[in-house]
Amino acid sequence: MRSHPTDGLRFGVIGCSAFGARSMLPVIRDNPATVLTAVASRYRARAEEFAARFGGDAVAGYRNLLARDDVEAVYIALPNALHHEMALAALDRRKHVLAEKPLTTRPEDTAELIRAAATHGLVLRENYGFEHHGQHERVRALVREGHIGRLRHVESSFCYPSVPRDDVRYRPDLGGGALLDVGVYPVRAMQYFLGDDLTVAGAVLRCDPALGVDVAGSFVVHAADGVIATGSFGLEHGFGSRYRLWGSSGQLVVERAFTPPPGHAPTLRIESQNRVEELTLPAEHQLSAGVSAFAAAVGAARAHGRDPGHEQWAGTAAGTAALVARIREVAVRI
Repeated sequence: MRSHPTDGLRFGVIGCSAFGARSMLPVIRDNPATVLTAVASRYRARAEEFAARFGGDAVAGYRNLLARDDVEAVYIALPNALHHEMALAALDRRKHVLAEKPLTTRPEDTAELIRAAATHGLVLRENYGFEHHGQHERVRALVREGHIGRLRHVESSFCYPSVPRDDVRYRPDLGGGALLDVGVYPVRAMQYFLGDDLTVAGAVLRCDPALGVDVAGSFVVHAADGVIATGSFGLEHGFGSRYRLWGSSGQLVVERAFTPPPGHAPTLRIESQNRVEELTLPAEHQLSAGVSAFAAAVGAARAHGRDPGHEQWAGTAAGTAALVARIREVAVRI
C-alpha cells in the first residue's frame, strides 16, 4: 500500500469508466480539497492501469476498496443499474458517496439511499456538474430581476450522436437508454428553475427494438403556478446541450448548458422583440467546483454530526427520480 497525503478528503474510485478517466479522476487527483487514495475495478489489470495514470492504490474488487480505512468517500462510476447496490454498501461502511447520475434507476432505490445517508449522518450526492457552474445562478438572478418579464415556458434539450452499439448505454440490464443517460439533465434543469413540485403531462419515447432501450424522447411538465416546460433528449442526434427560458417580454438562451469545457466562456443571450443582448461570463470548471462542494459538505457533516444540506438535496434527488419514473410510465412508445 502506498503512502498518501493526509490533507484533503480521501477518495476511493469505484469503477474505471471512460468518463471517469476523461473528467473526474483528474479532478479528484488535482483538487486541493481531495486526495485520490485508491481505484477499484473488477479486474486488477484495469485498476493498475488507472492507478498508474492517476495515482492511488490499485484494488481488485469494489468491496475490497470499501474495506479500507484510508478511504473516507467514494466516487461511483459504474453503469446506472449498479449505483444503488454499491452506494448502499458504501454508506453501510460509513463512506460518503458521490455517485454518477442518475443516482439510481428507481425512485424506491433513491429513497433507500437517502434514508441510509441520513441515518449515518453521511453526505450523499449525485454528480450533476452543471449545478455547480455559476452561469445558471446568474440566469436565475436575471429572471428574478425581470429581464424577460414573467417566466412562462422552459425548453431544454440534451442530445449527442450515436455511440458504438456495444456501449453500456445500450444495455437495458445495466440501466441504459437515452432517458437515464441524457434525459435526466433537462429534468434537473426544470427543477433548478421551477422547483421540485412538477407534474408530468405527457411524453414520447423512441425505442430501438433490437437494443431494447429508448434512444430518444420528449416530455412535457408543468409547475403549480402554470409554467410549462418541455424537454428533449437523444442518443442519435447532432450534439446539442441547451435551454431557453421564455418570459412575457423576452427570452434567455444558454447554449452548451450542461457540459461546457473548463475553458469555455459561456454566453447568455437575452432576446426581446427589438433587441438582443449577450453577456459573456468567465470560464469555470464545473466538475472541480462540484468536487469542492462535496468536500465542503463532508466537512460540514463532520462539524455538525450530520449533513446540513441533506434535506434540501434529498428533496430534489427524490423529485428527479419520481419525474423520470413518471415520464417512463406515461410515455407513448414509438
